[in-house]
Amino acid sequence: MPPSPTSIIDEIGIALDNVTGAASGAITPTMRLGVTGLSRSGKTVFITSLVHNLLNQGRMPGFSPIAEGRFLGARLSEHPNKTIPRFAYEKHLEALSGSHPQWPQSTKTISQLRLTLKFQGQGWLAKLNGPSHLHLDIIDYPGEWLLDLPLLSLSYAQWSKQALERANNATQTKEAKAFLAALKPLKQAAPASEPDAQNLAELFTLYLRAARATGKSMSTLPPGRFLLPGDMENSPALTFAPLPEAFANRKTDSLYALMARRYEAYKALVVRPFFKDHFARLDRQIVTVDALRALNAGADAVTDLQNALVSVLSCFRQGANNPLTWLFARKIDKILFAATKADHVHHTSHDRLQAIISQLVAKASQTANFSGAQTRALAIASIRATTHGTISDKNGDLECLVGIPEKGEKLDATTYDGKTEIALFPGDLPENPESIFQPTLQPGLLNFLRFSPPKNSASPKSNNPGFPHIRLDQALDFLLGDWMK
Repeated sequence: MPPSPTSIIDEIGIALDNVTGAASGAITPTMRLGVTGLSRSGKTVFITSLVHNLLNQGRMPGFSPIAEGRFLGARLSEHPNKTIPRFAYEKHLEALSGSHPQWPQSTKTISQLRLTLKFQGQGWLAKLNGPSHLHLDIIDYPGEWLLDLPLLSLSYAQWSKQALERANNATQTKEAKAFLAALKPLKQAAPASEPDAQNLAELFTLYLRAARATGKSMSTLPPGRFLLPGDMENSPALTFAPLPEAFANRKTDSLYALMARRYEAYKALVVRPFFKDHFARLDRQIVTVDALRALNAGADAVTDLQNALVSVLSCFRQGANNPLTWLFARKIDKILFAATKADHVHHTSHDRLQAIISQLVAKASQTANFSGAQTRALAIASIRATTHGTISDKNGDLECLVGIPEKGEKLDATTYDGKTEIALFPGDLPENPESIFQPTLQPGLLNFLRFSPPKNSASPKSNNPGFPHIRLDQALDFLLGDWMK
């Protein structure tokens, strides 16, 4: 079992915060929902669509309080934590619902949003007491930060060994070659040198960015703050890189010792507080997964994504709650794995996509279920950007997607202008979900394009002003429905 990410002092602080939160929630309970996922998996779109559909009570027939007529409304409320930025809901909504809809910018820092939900509980006593209220606190943060959590159980030597192995396996990229080449002239007993540290950290960061851009090697991303440093850019805690084990020595003034100290500082000052202040206080978790992107990159990318998910989920506090554990050692008792962008494949392939995401997270689900947490896998689209159609030719009808590819998207010899609607046959997903890990799964499985958001889909003047989606209501019902009985 990996070392605990928190110390005894951390645990005491978490317990005291839980007691304080329980006292303040005696009148209006609070459920904290973590929205996590690797980079470009659709977290921001998920939150924006979820909030908009709840505020407008639109397009959510699969959410039991709405289906049963018990949902009385929602409003945005001021979040109690004044030190964390507010999720830019209005800005993202404007981008998605303007005259020229655009997908919002990806998450670059942690943010939060509070919705207060009003509903009528079930049973005669609940009806006698009148409507109830629930605070829904949504916590969003960059996907890159997820992959830092496993670092808490790794020493600098262990992390260096893994990072260098991955870099050597990625030598087809010029960035990986440049970083590895910079290590060769260094002497094993090299003294601490700030220019050397800065140069290696810069080359290592360029390699990480290139790895992320390919989508083939998600688990090579940690340290995540190297990709999104924010106000910590160029700080000593972000100026280190892996070194071969042969460089290890007892000298405190060596380059190896300097790198090791900065690695430990990164964990102590960045990763551990992030876990303690946010992860340790979550009630429910949704993990968004861009499975289609990994599938289209080939079997190696799928295996790498699976490994990353298993590593991340091992850091969560998972298990069943009882009144005592909820008060002093709150755990995540429900986890939803959501394969996003289901609108990028035909609806006849949704069952296959759902089977694939179930297979992809099987190991992580087994761990969570063993601890007592409930899990579910769904294929969803937070905002549906395509509709279905058919293409007819001499061979008959072919099921297809209809939508507007984003400007600059390419397929074969065609580059799209961002204005023209097309009909596209996206390809077939594997019928056997276990085949996604086999070498026979080659890159380019799908005709995969990014489509623009639908126009006028969430207009307040329409009869149904919520964003069109695929199974967003089912996702919400799994995560929240039992809190609103």
